[in-house]
Amino acid sequence: MRTALAVAAVALLSACGATGSAAKYSAATPASAKQLLSLRLKAQYLTVHWIACVRTGRVYRGAAIVRCNVNFGDPHIEAYCSLLRNRQLVTDHDDPAIPCGHDGAGWTAPIVGS
Repeated sequence: MRTALAVAAVALLSACGATGSAAKYSAATPASAKQLLSLRLKAQYLTVHWIACVRTGRVYRGAAIVRCNVNFGDPHIEAYCSLLRNRQLVTDHDDPAIPCGHDGAGWTAPIVGS
């Protein structure tokens, strides 16, 4: 009986990924993040007018984060912060632990009047 329970426990842990197979995080380039996100959103039959991706300077689990602003129209622009986990695109929409707060880009640029 103990052997059967031990085998069942090992099988359950293997299925959950708890046997030490740690996820590998890496940075996507802005171009690859744009391409992969575009494919994902099109597969979900969403209407996308444009996607603009930039590095944020933030890091999650050792991987640099790329922020993509997606224009869904009317105007509805939504941010997706992304990186690669095991060579697959993961966004903050998939994993809320990925930081994607307001980055303040452009706030320090001086405004010059005519």
